[in-house]
Amino acid sequence: MKNKNINRREFLKIVGISTATTTAALYGCSPKGEPGGAYNASAPVPTDKMTYRTFPKIKDKVSLLGYGCMRWPTIPSPNGKGDIVDQETVNELVDYAIAHGVNYFDTSPVYVQGLSEKATGIALKRHPREKIFIATKLSNFRDHSRESGLAMYRKSMEDLQTDYIDYYLLHSLGNGGAEAFKQRYVDNGLLEFLLKEREAGRIRKLGFSFHGTIEGFDYLLTLHDEIHWDFVQIQLNYADWKHATGRNVNADYLYSELTKRDIPSIIMEPLLGGRLSKVPDHIITRLKQRNPEGSVASWAFRFAGSPEHVLTVLSGMTYMEHLQDNIRTYSPLVPLTDDDKDFLEETAQLMLKYPTIPCNDCKYCMPCPYGIDIPAVLLHYNKCVNEGNTPKSKEDDNYKKARRAFLVGYDRSVPKLRQANHCIGCKKCMPTCPQKINIVRELQRIDKFVEQLKQETL
Repeated sequence: MKNKNINRREFLKIVGISTATTTAALYGCSPKGEPGGAYNASAPVPTDKMTYRTFPKIKDKVSLLGYGCMRWPTIPSPNGKGDIVDQETVNELVDYAIAHGVNYFDTSPVYVQGLSEKATGIALKRHPREKIFIATKLSNFRDHSRESGLAMYRKSMEDLQTDYIDYYLLHSLGNGGAEAFKQRYVDNGLLEFLLKEREAGRIRKLGFSFHGTIEGFDYLLTLHDEIHWDFVQIQLNYADWKHATGRNVNADYLYSELTKRDIPSIIMEPLLGGRLSKVPDHIITRLKQRNPEGSVASWAFRFAGSPEHVLTVLSGMTYMEHLQDNIRTYSPLVPLTDDDKDFLEETAQLMLKYPTIPCNDCKYCMPCPYGIDIPAVLLHYNKCVNEGNTPKSKEDDNYKKARRAFLVGYDRSVPKLRQANHCIGCKKCMPTCPQKINIVRELQRIDKFVEQLKQETL
C-alpha cells in the first residue's frame, strides 16, 4: 500500500484474488492467464442507449441487462476470519450500472454466503426507490418451516432496506416435483402467505426460478391458472438451448412453454457460470473471426436477449470490465439473425467435445465444513479442459507443458488447505446443487488426477 504507483482499486484486485467469487477464472489453468478476447475493454460505453423490455402483464420498463448480485466482490475480513463484501466496490458498480441504464437487481438470502442482500440494500438505498426494480427469493432449501420462511422474507425486507419487493421468487423449484413443492411452500402455508402479500402490494410480482426435470417444470405450469405466475426465471444460453447437461432441461422447451402461456422469461446463467466466456482457444478464434469487434461474452448475451419474450438477462458482474462489456452489448441490443443462431448452434456442438463439469459457480454448495473451495476446484479443472491441459497419459505430446500448467494453476487458484484432497465424502454439499453435480465424486476424481500428475503415474 506504500507504493504510490498502485491505487486502492488495483490493490483490492490483488488482495481479493484468493477470495473473490471467480477465483479460478482469474488465475486460470495456464501460467500465461486466460486467452484474450473474452471481454471487450476498448469500445466506448453508451450512457443512454440501453434496451428495455415491457409486457402488458408486467408494465414495468425493465433494462434488458439485469444485475445478478450472486457474485459481489469480496476482500479478506479485517479480523482474519473469512471474507467480507467489498462494499465500496459494490457501490461503485451499482452506481455505474444505474448511470448506464440498468434498473433490475436480483439477489437472494443465500448469495455470497448470506451477505448479498445487505450489501445490495446499502448500495441501492442511495438511489430513488421508484427508479429501480429489486428481485429476491425465498431460499428455504434446508428449513421448510413456516417460521423460518417468514423470518427469511422479513429479513430480506430489512437487509434490502425496502418495504416492498418488485419481483419475488420461489427459489430453485423443479427438483423433487410436486412433493418437494408442497413441502417447501404449500403444507406450511407459505404460498398462501405470499399470495396475500402480492395482493397487498408488498410483493409486486411473484414467480419462481427453475432447476429440474421436464416433469417438475410441467407440474409448476399446471398451477398457473391458480397462482398466476407473473414471470419465471430459467437457465438459457446457446449451449443449453438444445444441449442441456445433467438434470437441466433444454432451454428451447422451457422458453416455448412459457411463451405459450404469455409468461415473461427472466434469464439466468447466460454465460453458464462464465463457461461461455472461457471457451477453448479455437472457439475464441471462431467467434472473433465472425465478429472481430464483439467480445466472446457478447455472443452469449446477444443470444439470451434476442428472444422477444425475455424480460431481462441476469449477469453476475464482479468486475467493472464485465459490466461495461455487457452494457455495450445491450446498448442497444443487435438481435441475432437466423444465420447467427445456426452459427452458435454449431459452436455449441463443438463445445460438447470438451467434457467440463457443469458448475456455474453459484456457491450453493458452500461453505464446505472442511474448508474446501468447491467451485474454485471445479472451475480450475474446467478451464484446463478447455485449454487442453488435462493430459490423458505421459505419452501425450504436450504432457510436460499441460502437467505444469494444471499443477501450477491449481496451487495459484486454490489454497492448499482448500483443495480437493481434503474432501472426506460427507456429501453435505450435494443436496443444494441446482445442477445436481455429484460433487464428492468429482472432487475425488480431480484429487486422484492431481496425485497422478504429481507422481507422474498417468
